[in-house]
Amino acid sequence: MKRLMPFILILYIIAYLDRVNLGYAALEMNADLALSAEVFGMLSGIFFIGYFFFEVPSNMIMSKVGARMWIARIMISWGIVVVLTGFAQSAMHLYILRFLLGVAEAGFFPGVILYLTYWFRASERGKATAILLLALPLGGIIGAPLSTWIMDNISWAGMAGWRWMFILEGIPALILGVVVAFYLTNRPKEAKWLTEDERNWLESELEAERKITASINKVSKLEMVKDLRVWKLSLLYFTGYSAVYGLSFWLPTIIKSLSVSTATNMEIGWLAMIPALVGIPAILFFGWNADRTGAHKQHLLFCFGIAIIGFIGCGFSESVSTVVIMLALTSFGLYGFTGCFFAYLTFFFSESTAPIGIALVNSFAALGGFVGPMILGLVNLQQGMFILSFMLVIGAITLMTLKLEKNIAKREETRKVEVETDTQIVGGEVK
Repeated sequence: MKRLMPFILILYIIAYLDRVNLGYAALEMNADLALSAEVFGMLSGIFFIGYFFFEVPSNMIMSKVGARMWIARIMISWGIVVVLTGFAQSAMHLYILRFLLGVAEAGFFPGVILYLTYWFRASERGKATAILLLALPLGGIIGAPLSTWIMDNISWAGMAGWRWMFILEGIPALILGVVVAFYLTNRPKEAKWLTEDERNWLESELEAERKITASINKVSKLEMVKDLRVWKLSLLYFTGYSAVYGLSFWLPTIIKSLSVSTATNMEIGWLAMIPALVGIPAILFFGWNADRTGAHKQHLLFCFGIAIIGFIGCGFSESVSTVVIMLALTSFGLYGFTGCFFAYLTFFFSESTAPIGIALVNSFAALGGFVGPMILGLVNLQQGMFILSFMLVIGAITLMTLKLEKNIAKREETRKVEVETDTQIVGGEVK
């Protein structure tokens, strides 16, 4: 936790910021380049098309070459694309660059989720993923004022502020990509910062869990692809993804459209922070409490219910203050969902199927990142909120049909037996 999670959290904050800063750029960019709402919706979503096609291959490569070098490659390549976005001169340039950004970043998030399975036991994975997913609200809290401040205050060399926003926010990915190559450790057995006893203990614990997971879940990649639960997980995450990214890309524009008086970019940025602020306690509470109780499914259903109420409330809102409150409620549910979903997801895969399985679910769900922004670009605010709430209803129904409880019971029962039979004395202490 201390060695890996703070660093990985920083990486994902940069990834999320570079993914959604297009929404802040839209406050000026759309007028400068004469982009319609439909075009902006397409630009927001086309990132996820590139992401979709290259996510599974990327995760397969990472499982072969190791997380350290592959995540470094991902970060450096996406940093280059973000910097180049600052020089775009037309909608076509943006289409190409946003697609390439999806290709460059593909595999980062599912790769990190896979990486956590190399280090954390199932009972601790919810805590680890909750910390990782703090990047979503923190990215909003940092990105909203930072992006809008750059746009309002920096216009060096006669270039617009939105261009400098892309250039300056792309540089950290380049720098941290180099740092990753020296800092990350692929597996516990390679960790020189652990003692030999610690390495052996952690590897034995994880190996015991892999054996249990293999006895429960599909061990063949082909069998896993045929497993209906994998496609239910994909549909479930697709609905959540559509809602999260529909909101993320359009949030600044929604706030601006409801402002009675002309607000500065910076003022819009401060208001856009509020939904992100409620995300921090939501992610931590639902992620950690789901681990504590083992009731991941119930937590996910509760979060969807909150988000559905929030979206419906947004649809009926007619003022900035009301819509910000409703967006905060919606964000509480959506961030809470992400806080425990990925721990829940890993329960369905064995070590051999996890690289493909996690990437498969994430890549198909990533199409929601295309659909969500497109919906809000094609219809008005009220209709868009109602459509996204209906999609979450579909997600909740899908979740209710997923069966995992027996698998968890079998996992825990087998785990207890192994602990009892494999107890050994090491250095005079029971390990």
